[in-house]
This record gives sequence, structure tokens and C-alpha cells, in this order.
Amino acid sequence: MKQEIFVYFIGTAGSGKSTLTASMQQWCKERGLDAIIVNLDPGAENLPYQPDVDIRDWISLREVMDTNKLGPNGAQIACADMIALNTGDVKESINSFKADYILLDTPGQLELFVFREAGKYTVKFLSPEKSVICYLLDPMLAKTASGFVSQLLLAITTNFRLSQPQINILSKTDLLSKKELELIQRWSSDPDEIYEALCSEEASVHRELSEQILHLIKHIGGYTRLIPTSKKNYFGIEDIYTNLQQQFEGGEDLLKD
Repeated sequence: MKQEIFVYFIGTAGSGKSTLTASMQQWCKERGLDAIIVNLDPGAENLPYQPDVDIRDWISLREVMDTNKLGPNGAQIACADMIALNTGDVKESINSFKADYILLDTPGQLELFVFREAGKYTVKFLSPEKSVICYLLDPMLAKTASGFVSQLLLAITTNFRLSQPQINILSKTDLLSKKELELIQRWSSDPDEIYEALCSEEASVHRELSEQILHLIKHIGGYTRLIPTSKKNYFGIEDIYTNLQQQFEGGEDLLKD
């Protein structure tokens, strides 16, 4: 029985969304799972995969720039809103594959998908009941306490805006030393340790603000499990798959006989 679980890869520019999307599709294929990739970035170039469904078939960033006399940033905003106008065609194309997993690579700039109503509309229209957000934390930004907390706040904002089950992922961990990775993982599970790190990093005038922010994160669920991933040997992808199965009560594990 086809599950058609929609998995949205979201994160700041450079966090590794496209690379992880490609790796997960390959991981699924090697295990006999049907997974297709949907590119939702009208301005994407040099993708590490061949999209099965591509928003660029309906929206051209260059045409929007030329037609409306817009610069790259203005055109990206216009294209982001135009995605919602083409969701019917996108959904029809997705349905033609009858896949188990729909892996959606979102625009490079997080705000284009998360903060605009078109992104929320797209998620609800394509699959209101079986969608999961994979939020990627950039390891280079997460190496400092303030950078880590700032990314957690963006992850919480994404969850608030899109109102879907969410998996927080630390991407590109091959760029971190073992010590750095262990520290970030401790931060993700221990609010006291991250608070101490913030206090030592920030001036004392910011300590009250740091405490308030961490109180917010802790009490609204920001300290969820952080899954480390890397493109080397599909590291972490099996953990993502397991988490996807657990998100839906009674979800069938398609790897089982």
C-alpha cells in the first residue's frame, strides 16, 4: 500500500538541502523503496540530482526577471508566490508516479518558503495529512552557542509557520571534528549546558535575554532529538527513515518483509 509521505527539506542557504535530498532518494532506491524528488526552487542551478517533478517546468526565474524588470531577489520573491498558483499541476505530476516517498527540495532562501503564505499553502494543498518537515541546521553556524540557539529559533519558527511534524537534522557533519559534533549534540539535549556556553560567550548584559530564549525553546519543544547526517555512506539517513515511520501512528515500515 502506497503511503505517499511528503518530506520537505528546509533550511538556510548552504545548509545542504539538495545534497541530503539526493542522498535520501538514492538510499531509498538501494532498498527498494519508491522515492521521487520534487524541486520547488525556481532559481535552482547545478542540482546534484535529476528532479522527477520540477517547478522550473512552470516557472522561469529568468523570465520573471525579464518580464517584470526585477532583480534576482525580487524575482525570487515573485516566483515563491507563483509556486502556489501551480500546485495543481505539481500535484498531478507527483500523483502520476505513485511513489511511497515524495522528497521536496525547497528554495535556497528559507524565508521564501517558510515566511510567505505560498509555502504554507503548498504544504497543505499537496498533502495535509502526511507531511513531515526535515529542518537542516548548518554545522558551520551551529559551532557557536549563539549560532546554535539562533538556528533552533528558526527551526521553531518553521514548525510554527507550517504546523507539521518536524525532524531537526544537523547536516554535513563530516565538516565537524568529533569534539565539535559531540558538543553540539550535548547542547541539543541539555539546556543547562547550552546556557552556560551562552553566558561564557556573550556579555553579561545579554544573560537575561539568553535565559529567556532558552526558557522559550525548552518549553515549546525546541529541544527535540537532533539527527546528525553526512553524505558519506548515507550517515544518518536510516535514522531519518525510522523517524518518518514513527511520525504516523500505525505507519508501515516498508523495509520489512
